[in-house]
Amino acid sequence: MEKKTVATGGAKVELAAALARVLSERLAGFRALQTCERLSGGASQETYRVVIETADGTRKLAMRRAPGGSRYAFSATGPGLSTEAKLLGAARAAGVPEPAILHVFEEGDGLGDGFLMEWLEGETLGARITRAPEFDAIRPQLARQCGEVLARIHAIDVHATGLGNVLQQRTPEQLVHETWDLYQAYNTPQPMIDFAARWLLEHLPPALPPRLVHGDFRNGNLMISAECGIVAVLDWELAHVGDPMRDLGWLCTNSWRFGRSDLPVGGFGAIDDLLAGYASVSGTKVAPEHVKFWIVFGSFWWAVGCLSMAQFYRLGADKSVERPTIGRRSSECQVDCVNLLIPGPVEEPPGETKESTLDMPRANELLTAVRDFLRNDVMSTTTGRTNFHARVASNALDIVLRELEIGPAHRARERDGFERILGHSGDLEALRWELVQALRDGTMSLDRAGLADHLRQTVVTQVAIDQPQYSGYRAALGRD
Repeated sequence: MEKKTVATGGAKVELAAALARVLSERLAGFRALQTCERLSGGASQETYRVVIETADGTRKLAMRRAPGGSRYAFSATGPGLSTEAKLLGAARAAGVPEPAILHVFEEGDGLGDGFLMEWLEGETLGARITRAPEFDAIRPQLARQCGEVLARIHAIDVHATGLGNVLQQRTPEQLVHETWDLYQAYNTPQPMIDFAARWLLEHLPPALPPRLVHGDFRNGNLMISAECGIVAVLDWELAHVGDPMRDLGWLCTNSWRFGRSDLPVGGFGAIDDLLAGYASVSGTKVAPEHVKFWIVFGSFWWAVGCLSMAQFYRLGADKSVERPTIGRRSSECQVDCVNLLIPGPVEEPPGETKESTLDMPRANELLTAVRDFLRNDVMSTTTGRTNFHARVASNALDIVLRELEIGPAHRARERDGFERILGHSGDLEALRWELVQALRDGTMSLDRAGLADHLRQTVVTQVAIDQPQYSGYRAALGRD
């Protein structure tokens, strides 16, 4: 179901007036604006469903614009919406399923940076695409379709379309360093992230001619029809010029399989089908090891991305309960890196629930009471953003409860592991920083005796605290 928020008061009136004026000037047959409903409440860009009356009847449009109606041509986080419109147009011309762009906003429109496009119908929720019965018939075809679509995207001439002048170019090595540097700026020692960064830099793929890269091609950014498959490729905010195999690897990253680890392509298909579809259009046979590099990078990159969410919270940029909770999902991506790079046996996470008689009631009982109040009372009487945040808050309390149960033994085991690897005892935080610094400066090799076992065990146990239902956790325990 789409998340909806509606502007109120003067802002809503001002937006409607400006939009109606632009539509009357730019769209033949326009008669009246009926509704303008915002669908994306927390995304980096605003998305609206626009319903208009025309000479031929009622018509739906989609509108994308910068937050608050601001104007910008380029930012450090993406190419900007005017370039996104150009990307959509170039992709559509190349045979990629995309909506038609109807108008790119100009400065005099008073709507900020953005554009209007045709409205398309389809499913975008990744979990539904992987499991809902209505997609059973089309699901086996999706991996090949993804390969075909990606081949068409990568064949777009960035020079002939002018995209080369507005998109950044990034090599695999640059992307690893940029991501690693961002994580280091957060000043939180996560040894598995440093291990993955080192592995990536030591296994850089062979250079390919730089191509247009979508950058966020995954289940969740694809609009799917139960009848024909891919209807549109959405969210071009991370588009750049670089190694095209990044798109294939990101599509196969476990975070976007929605629990279907047995189907590595988006939780709906096999890699062989993806590569066959890609080769059928591009004429290029893809090396599986090249794709593996980018699958590892995908988990590494999103592990840091989750930490970025926590950083937004800590700096006050977004104090919603969602941000720190997403920050805890970094361990999910780290366990995916474990499964890809250092698989092996692990012990069941330790636990030591103690029924203290000193407190009445106990801390875990208080937390459980608050969690149940949010989950049973608040959620049953609220809708929209409040309902969603009540669910997130109740899940956050589950994490705290598991931390109380598993955390003490986990930290003791982690300290013992550091002492075996580093050869001395000490404060847990200091030992973790010592290992991290040794990985960063290269004084510790990735095959150091005991390192893989230690990282595997500590990451798996952390996921047991953060999200024991995650598919990567089950895979690490050999349950998938």
